[in-house]
Amino acid sequence: MSELPTASVVIPTYNRVDYIATCLDHVQRQTVPPVEVIVVDASPDDATQRVVEGYPAVTYIRSPHGRGTTATSRSIGLERSTGQVVVYLDDDAYPAPSWLAELLRRYGPSDVAGVGGRTDNGRPHEELEGLDKIGKLLPNGQLTGNFAARSAGDVEVDHLLGANMSMRRDVIEELGGIRDFYPGTCLREESDIALRARAAGYRLIYTPEAVVRHVGGTYARGRRFDLRYEYFGARNHAVLLRTAVGPDDPRGRAARHAVAQVGQHLMYAGRSIVGHEGGGDSRIRGFANGTSRALVHAVGSAVGEVRARHYLRDLTALKDETPLRLK
Repeated sequence: MSELPTASVVIPTYNRVDYIATCLDHVQRQTVPPVEVIVVDASPDDATQRVVEGYPAVTYIRSPHGRGTTATSRSIGLERSTGQVVVYLDDDAYPAPSWLAELLRRYGPSDVAGVGGRTDNGRPHEELEGLDKIGKLLPNGQLTGNFAARSAGDVEVDHLLGANMSMRRDVIEELGGIRDFYPGTCLREESDIALRARAAGYRLIYTPEAVVRHVGGTYARGRRFDLRYEYFGARNHAVLLRTAVGPDDPRGRAARHAVAQVGQHLMYAGRSIVGHEGGGDSRIRGFANGTSRALVHAVGSAVGEVRARHYLRDLTALKDETPLRLK
């Protein structure tokens, strides 16, 4: 077997003091150790720092950027790391002992830019879901996930899940570094560099053999799938399609995708009134939920379109290859 590339493990974190120690414990049990482990902490206090100080071999970096800047933390970790492959791991994701070795074994071919692994969320039968649609950018601009699927073997994908992903350092640098155009819930931030790599002709690999157990830590603000989540999901997806895919690719036409999503919410609202089996209150709640989500999604998509034009204008003006963080 050819020699494996060297790897730096970078863990962005924000106020996850109850999870970071367990994550680091699992990283230290790897059968193939990384050359370094870096924790980039955007928390407002020093609680996480005190935990990480108990791991002398781990490099701790304080990020001043705060909540909603995961991609910036990735970029900071990239700048301080030295490995040939930069491996990104969520602070609430606990890797199996062979995790890193399995990721690195897929880097033989020079056109493989990134490798991601399976994320076990502990949900029944999730390993059987979406086996034919893992990590795809569909013709309508939708991104599929299904990163818990236990496929029969390795699968070529269009994007990776940030909780369990890795990329070659030279490819990230070639593409201009990590861009943070994705505030709020940070949805889609990890897909940006992946889709740009695919657009440049590189391959991305999903392997079910590189497993992490994802326990799902608390959100910094709000709850998963609330209206704030809906807004930033729509906003950030519009930015992603415009900046990482582009309008010349039919899949990058963000307005078409937004219209389809708004339509789905309105259909749900209509079904709540016409066909809901519950009482009047249930129908009203269903209708209100569907219409409010449609409105929030439309607003988020419109804001995303505006911000995407701003980002593209700035990228054209800068004409450099440095990591960017533009608000």
